[in-house]
Amino acid sequence: MQLGKDDSTMASTQRNFSARQPMEVLHLLTAVCVWLVTGTTISSLNKWIFTVHNFRYPLLLSALHMLTAIVIDYGLIKLRSEKHKGMEYNLTTNAKFKVFLLSLTFCASIAFGNIGLNYVQLSFAQMIYTTTPLFTLSISALILRKQHHILKYTAMMPICLGASFSILGEVQFDQTGCFCLFAATLLRGVKSIQQSILLQEEKINSVLLLYLMAIPSFCILFTAALVLENWASLEVPVKYDSQLWMFILLSCLGSVLYNLASFCVITLTSAVTLHILGNLNVVGNLLLSQILFESEISSLSCAGVILTLFGMFMYQNTDFIAQYLESRKNKNL
Repeated sequence: MQLGKDDSTMASTQRNFSARQPMEVLHLLTAVCVWLVTGTTISSLNKWIFTVHNFRYPLLLSALHMLTAIVIDYGLIKLRSEKHKGMEYNLTTNAKFKVFLLSLTFCASIAFGNIGLNYVQLSFAQMIYTTTPLFTLSISALILRKQHHILKYTAMMPICLGASFSILGEVQFDQTGCFCLFAATLLRGVKSIQQSILLQEEKINSVLLLYLMAIPSFCILFTAALVLENWASLEVPVKYDSQLWMFILLSCLGSVLYNLASFCVITLTSAVTLHILGNLNVVGNLLLSQILFESEISSLSCAGVILTLFGMFMYQNTDFIAQYLESRKNKNL
């Protein structure tokens, strides 16, 4: 059994992990921790905003996320420019076009995800998101022509089967919500591939990429919110509960941290690895869904969680499984 080119690179990365500089390892671990924590809390915050406070403006919320990213990243870029005099950020026309395409994908994925949360339970949304590695793997194989070990495709079977069990076991199934969430999942796979290209090939740093992406994203999302959302029922901001604005602020700040951390993880690992790690959020979000929203999770959904996590473990340890099977094969010869 031979590893494909992309898998050989990933295997080499994993073998050389111990050879990384201590600060680089600390940087990666910090990014992963921040990404997991913010990823676990943002979905719950957004669901709380939409359901408990009845704030039915998912596109506006997404636009506020991008506006927050613009403000924070602009400050970080200015601070870095002052610290490193003469630093320039010159991008090629091709790179700028790629950033714009990323903005379009990002807007669509966020919008579909937030719209989907209006219709389904958080637990259901999280289980659909666990199929993101499958979409990412397929996209990299079809579009980027990357080769993957057959064990990676095998690992996708329990992942997809687990997600299917979760859908079948879902108590409050909604067709519109399901469609929106699957669309968001597909777009997340495309988005992570685009991010990987810009971060690893174009060598754009995380803060600058988020800033450049946030500007067109804000314009697109805010325009979409003006056109598509029902502004007639929107009350004067001061009439809303102050607690709602606190949750919106936390959601905005969390989204900035989440995006910056995800960019860092992709830079240091790969797009598929990002989503593999992301499935660790499943357990946390399922627990939060039960605690905050009293969601009912069936035994079939629990079986789906176990199958999905087993698939994640199998995928992440493809190299070791392949080496073990190869050694057993050699012993039997």
